[in-house]
Amino acid sequence: MNAPVRLEPAAPDAALLNDWHVVAFSREVVPGAIVPATLLGEDLILWRDSAGKIYCWKDLCIHRGARLSKGWIVEDQVVCPYHGWRYDGTSKCTLIPAAPDQPPPLKARTFPHPVVERYGMVWTSLGQPAHDVPVFPEWDDPAFRKFNTGPYPYDANGYRAVENFIDATHFPFVHAGLNGVEDAPDKVEDYKVFEDETGLSTSPIRVFQPYGDHRKVPVHASYVYRCFRPLVAYFSKSVTIADPERAHLGGANDRFCTFLAAQPVDEVHTIVRLCVAINFGAELTQADIERRQDTVFGQDRAIVETQRPERIPVDLRAEIHHRTDKLGLAYRRWLGAMGLTYGTA
Repeated sequence: MNAPVRLEPAAPDAALLNDWHVVAFSREVVPGAIVPATLLGEDLILWRDSAGKIYCWKDLCIHRGARLSKGWIVEDQVVCPYHGWRYDGTSKCTLIPAAPDQPPPLKARTFPHPVVERYGMVWTSLGQPAHDVPVFPEWDDPAFRKFNTGPYPYDANGYRAVENFIDATHFPFVHAGLNGVEDAPDKVEDYKVFEDETGLSTSPIRVFQPYGDHRKVPVHASYVYRCFRPLVAYFSKSVTIADPERAHLGGANDRFCTFLAAQPVDEVHTIVRLCVAINFGAELTQADIERRQDTVFGQDRAIVETQRPERIPVDLRAEIHHRTDKLGLAYRRWLGAMGLTYGTA
């Protein structure tokens, strides 16, 4: 009997290594605490000094390989839990307690990664990004209030999570009673997909939703999707209240926008984080926004975690496609054109 083949984890591709990825919400990284994170199989730490500056390092002490995530912060320095070596914000070792009168070796340094904060999220890269963090179109628009929701851990592939996010045809079944009606699913009319230097985008996709936004009212919704990066996607949804008796609760320009960043922990585990922007419902609170988003993404997660193969197929012959899958099909072609093998089948 032949022994089973053991598949070794794939090495991350250059397109992923040299990209920006979200690894935390800004609110999760407070001065005086070390926050562990994992990105593309690499263990990291995040910490913030007393002036508010944030750092991202490899979770490793160069001395004897201990995890810095088990250490602590003293005077804006990370202390290794094994021998107490201290590292400052420039990544250099400032103190070896067993030899306090000797300067530490010049090679005694941590392994830093670039880090920025945008949209209430902490972004880092394991390489050298050739481009900036994707633009969230509504972020600087004062007409929109912004809310972070999540994190949502998925025991699933990051590309599968993104493809689910940009798919409108699952609404009546995965989100029955919220984003669609199971007994009366919308016919999805033909739509167009565009590609340019910012990624993929669509023409409007129109559906009816009985609980289409955080006001808990039925709406006629029109989605425009965008994929900025392999693991960063977005939609802008125009919402018109369908019930004439409650139409006064909204306006003709109401929009509900969501910016999604999927953290690829490894090939088959991801963490989804959101920034939601709305220009209606001044009475809506953070709890109101979270309630709907938590429900929707809990339903999505329950399905995405069941998909097989776990790694998304970029060979278009591996699964059947329909004209209503046009954006998902373009997304897979786009991933394949980038030469992505990590997390793909």
